[in-house]
Amino acid sequence: MDSIRNHGTRWIGLLALGLALLQPAAAQVADDFKQYTSVNQLGIGLTNFGVLGNGYNRIDSQEQPSGQYKQHSQVLREQVEHFSYAGLWVGGIVNGQPLVSTSIVDGVLESGSEGWEFLPLAPLTIKSSLVTDRYYNPTAVSHQDFTTRYTDIFPPEATIPKHTPLGIEVTQRSFAWDFSFADAFVIFEYTITNVNLADTINNIYAGIWMDASIANMNYTSTYTPGGGFTWYDNLDGYDETIDDGGFQRFLSYQYDADGDDGWAESYIAVKTLGGTVPQPYLKSFFTQWVWTSSNNTDYPQFNLALTDPERYSQLSIPAAKFQGPDVDPEQYKADGYPADPNSWLFMHSAGPLGSLPANLDSTAWKLPPGDSLTMVFAIIGARWAAGSDDSQQRRANLYVNADWAQRTYDGEDVNRNNVLDPGENKNDDPALNRYILPEPPLAPLVYLDIRSQHVDIYWDRLAEDSIDPISAQKDFEGYRIYGARKTAVETQLEEFSLLAEFDLPGNGIAFDNGLELARITDSDGEPDSILLDGSYYHYKYANVGIKNGWVNYYAVTAFDRGDPATNLASLESSPQLNKQIIYPGTVADTLDWDSRTGVYPNPYRGSARWDGYGTRDKVIWFQYLPPQAEIRIYTLAGDLVKVIQHQAANLPGETQRVSNINYTRNPRFAGGEAPWDLITRHDQEAATGLYLFTVRNTDRVSRDYGKVKEGKFVIIK
Repeated sequence: MDSIRNHGTRWIGLLALGLALLQPAAAQVADDFKQYTSVNQLGIGLTNFGVLGNGYNRIDSQEQPSGQYKQHSQVLREQVEHFSYAGLWVGGIVNGQPLVSTSIVDGVLESGSEGWEFLPLAPLTIKSSLVTDRYYNPTAVSHQDFTTRYTDIFPPEATIPKHTPLGIEVTQRSFAWDFSFADAFVIFEYTITNVNLADTINNIYAGIWMDASIANMNYTSTYTPGGGFTWYDNLDGYDETIDDGGFQRFLSYQYDADGDDGWAESYIAVKTLGGTVPQPYLKSFFTQWVWTSSNNTDYPQFNLALTDPERYSQLSIPAAKFQGPDVDPEQYKADGYPADPNSWLFMHSAGPLGSLPANLDSTAWKLPPGDSLTMVFAIIGARWAAGSDDSQQRRANLYVNADWAQRTYDGEDVNRNNVLDPGENKNDDPALNRYILPEPPLAPLVYLDIRSQHVDIYWDRLAEDSIDPISAQKDFEGYRIYGARKTAVETQLEEFSLLAEFDLPGNGIAFDNGLELARITDSDGEPDSILLDGSYYHYKYANVGIKNGWVNYYAVTAFDRGDPATNLASLESSPQLNKQIIYPGTVADTLDWDSRTGVYPNPYRGSARWDGYGTRDKVIWFQYLPPQAEIRIYTLAGDLVKVIQHQAANLPGETQRVSNINYTRNPRFAGGEAPWDLITRHDQEAATGLYLFTVRNTDRVSRDYGKVKEGKFVIIK
């Protein structure tokens, strides 16, 4: 990203381009582009200059989501990226002239260039409504709020070519939740203020420009030379189906044309949720074009806009649709849009916008100096449902996720008219409240005690005091314990398996098996707790017989009893909120060093089920190690192959890490084992053969400090 937007800081001037500003500033603000939405399944790169995504560029040498859904899944087929960049466009009429300010345009990837037309005014800030989150703030709207500000006005020494500013300041807020029913969307709320003292802006349109490209980096990666990634196998669509509220959905979306053999069966969509202008005056629009193509002879109605008047037209006029018996079905799909896969972009926009109607029938709007308007979009991810071709049936999951995004924004405004009508008030607050969701109980705090072929799962009782914001009742019902073992098996479709469920007895809900089976008790059988790592835990479940060296992950959820009066089903906290990834294995002994030090699997045979796909995604384990040890591996001829420094208390340093373990997800280890990825100290793949190894105890606390043990293992490929 540094190479793409390489001007790290900017000066905000007092006057720019002759505009008189309402709130002049003189502060240096750094570009902020290293954060992303991480609380739910849709990971979107964020900046403080209007751009979304990271262009599939590594950030600080780490891969981060650009527009990834599902980012927290352990199922490789579900980890799909959807766009390299997206960004805000705002257009309006000033003194009869159409002007458009863009955060990014096709083919221009350098700050200071035409199209990069927003200047940071503030860094990204974060807060959370989760009381267990380190960013907890009681004023937070969602589980993860990001806020920033930027303007389209630049100082004279940093003017943008061909850019005439509207004279606006934008406050961008994003909201994300980690409820299982609301983890597939991120809501973006844009407050646009006219900071130009001289001019009213008329008929504003705002849109999300998106360079979408659906691809699974585990299958066709931009990060691997020759990885097979392509931009040219995507198709766009526009969905105008009716939701349960009787409103059209207006979903602009993209999908991979063939799903990449099951590795990219996913949608990305943008939807208008609402804003200052109420229904039915607020209109949504869709258009598409091929990347950088301003002269598409195959589809002459779908071209890149090059000037502000052309861009304003793209924001404010819907794309042409080609339907009917005379239309070639090979050229246009049934919905009237292009049928040939390509590097398609799309624009989803809405308007006209303003703070005041500009005529009697409210078909035109204006934004006088000093006034503000609000426009809200949702970016939505969804897995394909049933069906091999794009259809309403296959978009079923997209409808569910989009409708939850709309319902979340609507809050009390059921009829979407921006007025709190009789019967809509849910909390006795005279103001119209948005972003109201039914809430499952709080996710429990979880601790895992890892041993050889065994893990004890502890959790607290915080969820039992949860109060639902809609019913105002304590409606906790029970707990579910989930676990899974992750392998590279391509056919794995479910991330979690239910290991156990415990719920309140005697009410006819769920199993009625009670909480006593999991409750921690004292010697008299009374409820008790255990202090672990500074926190108290009240329940315990043991998962035994698990395999050492395999990545396992666990989560504990809390669920409520639902609300039959409002036809609301039981809600469950997301397993992603407390999911922990572990590698079971032998525990390090700080006093006596076990004599069974060895290697498994031995012999190692190529393409083991826990291996990944690449030559570096293989692993063997040294077991029964002391807390600190030096492992040396030799060929049978005595040549040194590899040196591994084992530290039980810490994650290994960069030079000791193996590719088959994702350290960014903070895995935990038992402490008495160390992995090796079969890569030599010369960065080559180890060959078939017999290998010798030594393990020297370097733990000064151990009685066996300095002691060396020897062994051997076989690699067969």
